[in-house]
Amino acid sequence: MQFSYDWLQKWVSPNKSADELAHLLTMSGLEVEEVEPAAPEFSGVVIAEVKQVEKHPDADRLNITQVDAGTGELIQIVCGAPNVKVGIKVPCSLPGAVLPGNFKIKPTKMRGQVSNGMLCSGKELGIPDDVDGLMVLPADAPVGADIRDYLALNDALFTLKITPNRADCLGIKGIAREVVALTQCEHNAFSIPTVPVSTGRMQAVRIDAPADCGRFLARVIEGVDAKAATPSWMVQRLNRSGIRSISALVDIGNYVMLELGQPMHIFDADKVTGSIIVRRAEDGEKLLCLNDKEVVLAADTLVVADEAGALSMAGLMGGAASAVSDDTVNVVLESAWFQPNSIANKSRQYGFGSDSSYRYERGVDYRLQADAIERAAFLVHSICGGQVGAVTEALGYLPVANKVAVRTARINQVLGIEVPVDTVATILNHLGLNPVATAEGFEVTAPSFRFDIEQEVDIIEEVGRVYGYDKIPDDYTSGRLHMLKRPENRKTRFSVYHALAARGYREIVSYAFVDETWEQDFAANTNPIRLQNPLASHMSVMRSTLIGGLIKTLQHNLNYKQSRVRLFEIARVFKKDAQGAFVQNERVGGLAYGYAVPEQWGEASRLVDFFDVKGDLEQLIHRSLSVQYQAFEHPAFHPGRCAQLLLDGVVVGVIGQLHPQWVHKYDLPQAPVLFEVELSLLLQSQAVTYQAVSKFPPVRRDLAFVIADSVKAADLLHTLRAAAGPLVKSVDLFDVYTGVGIEAGHKSMALKVMLQDAAATLIDAVVDEEMQSLIKIAQESGATLRA
Repeated sequence: MQFSYDWLQKWVSPNKSADELAHLLTMSGLEVEEVEPAAPEFSGVVIAEVKQVEKHPDADRLNITQVDAGTGELIQIVCGAPNVKVGIKVPCSLPGAVLPGNFKIKPTKMRGQVSNGMLCSGKELGIPDDVDGLMVLPADAPVGADIRDYLALNDALFTLKITPNRADCLGIKGIAREVVALTQCEHNAFSIPTVPVSTGRMQAVRIDAPADCGRFLARVIEGVDAKAATPSWMVQRLNRSGIRSISALVDIGNYVMLELGQPMHIFDADKVTGSIIVRRAEDGEKLLCLNDKEVVLAADTLVVADEAGALSMAGLMGGAASAVSDDTVNVVLESAWFQPNSIANKSRQYGFGSDSSYRYERGVDYRLQADAIERAAFLVHSICGGQVGAVTEALGYLPVANKVAVRTARINQVLGIEVPVDTVATILNHLGLNPVATAEGFEVTAPSFRFDIEQEVDIIEEVGRVYGYDKIPDDYTSGRLHMLKRPENRKTRFSVYHALAARGYREIVSYAFVDETWEQDFAANTNPIRLQNPLASHMSVMRSTLIGGLIKTLQHNLNYKQSRVRLFEIARVFKKDAQGAFVQNERVGGLAYGYAVPEQWGEASRLVDFFDVKGDLEQLIHRSLSVQYQAFEHPAFHPGRCAQLLLDGVVVGVIGQLHPQWVHKYDLPQAPVLFEVELSLLLQSQAVTYQAVSKFPPVRRDLAFVIADSVKAADLLHTLRAAAGPLVKSVDLFDVYTGVGIEAGHKSMALKVMLQDAAATLIDAVVDEEMQSLIKIAQESGATLRA
């Protein structure tokens, strides 16, 4: 919401500078994003009237003018503007004036002719102006007056960031009410003149969707001059509110919306057939909108129609067929209240919005329509003339005002300070809450312009923000934090973040809403959780894997010529269980791409591979956890270069190289290696145990077994480690051999077995007994001891 401070001061007199008011509004919850001057600094520019114009004898494009600038004598100025002519009033910078950019005006000669100043365009003064040439001022502009005072250029333009619950501040009237509550200043009298009825023509209206439209008012004005010029004061206020002037009728509708907060629409009355009807659209019904887009209306769209068809999309956009133009003679004014939920999301659904929909979907005052149509009728009659008809009204279902009780003791308890009862009453009165004193405090009635007043805490918030958060001492907002116990067998989330960062991975944060294609490609998920109202077509489903976000971020980095990329993300994924219920859990996803180590002279360059990333992942998993890696086929990964992680037989993650099909589809020069594991796995730990270091030497024995190729080394190792006695400290694979001397379809696996006793030196008999036990277990698993 953008507005002019000068316009606001027509309603209230806060007696504060623009910066002071901006700070006050921001501290009360109406964030002021920006305060900027209406025009850049300049001085010495006055209003002058052109009295004479003659062609320059030595220049075809220059004219010699004589102007009256209020000095008592005519001043000669050479001017090259194409629109200079006798009788117009324009800005004139006299010698000594300083224009924007510190451009100083001095007497000079132009092609031999004296020029004692400069006639100015809007661009030269830093003021928006569509005219090619001089800025032409109204005929009643006072000669000699300072242009800054005449055009109120010392004005300030406020830009407010309005929260969704404060639609009442989307108009000057609402902002003025807020300023009165904050500053206790006088509210300047503002009355809406009543326009007498001078024609018997009336527009019949009907509401067929009463749940969506609570009130609809229409008023006919006949014989208007649609070509009438919009007054300069109105054009100025519209421009300073970020709205371009179009025509008098359109400008009046926009002006009332900005002034009162009530969106307006004006139809060409001669293009309306019969009654105006507010109804739901017929499925497939079409409408050509004012923005020249033809839309196919959905059945849940509310429309304003006549007996021939839809005239406009209610609260969103008017139709081109019933729009006013320079040929319009008779108009119908519309002022309506639409239920916010019936307008919400329509701008996203159809791909365009408007200032009206912005207000309607947040909630317009449901008692404002009569004042708005009266104000619009007065402005149309004053500017465009015509005969005004009586107002016709149709009613649907209107909201019921909430009554909320607030206790003064509760106000003081929540705010932590004691606010005087009289002060509370004054604040509630200024906010339009109509307080009635009770034994414990007040009972207030939520005004029609405040949809967010529902319970006691809402009233307390209003009192606190208007009274001033800065008046609450810091002592009341301090507190003590107590250290909480953390189980020794559980790591913190931050330890996982730090561990990944220490391995060279950088954290990313991606959207949980993803492209449906990602779910099909990376998770083979053909039935993802779909969003009813997606932000965009490529964000239509909830992710069940983190891989898509990692790949997209990799693409972005490759576009910026990053050849070595390490990424991780810790976030939630979403899926459906067997019963169709939604399940969400947190996972850790990682990606490695490019060289294994940064390019250097000390080590040969090689691309990162599966085992590099597996090593990174093993550093994250507590060594006490018996996690197994098992070959696995996954839709996202290369067949034969992928493994799933098992903990106690339960799948807790997956690691692998990206499938060549997706490498090609997503235009990646090389295949990255990725992993995705349950966060709960990485948070598991084990209490630290202490034992004496054995002073007796360990014993190493090597075993070689011949076993079928189909048997996985991990399975054999897991079996031997599980069955080994307490003297066996480790069993590890150190060599695999196939070839001469080994039967086809088989392989030789060499294992290193380390044994140690903490109480005595191991003797050969004990060692042999342990080794024979391991050999027996291996043979039972299908292995043969190699000679």
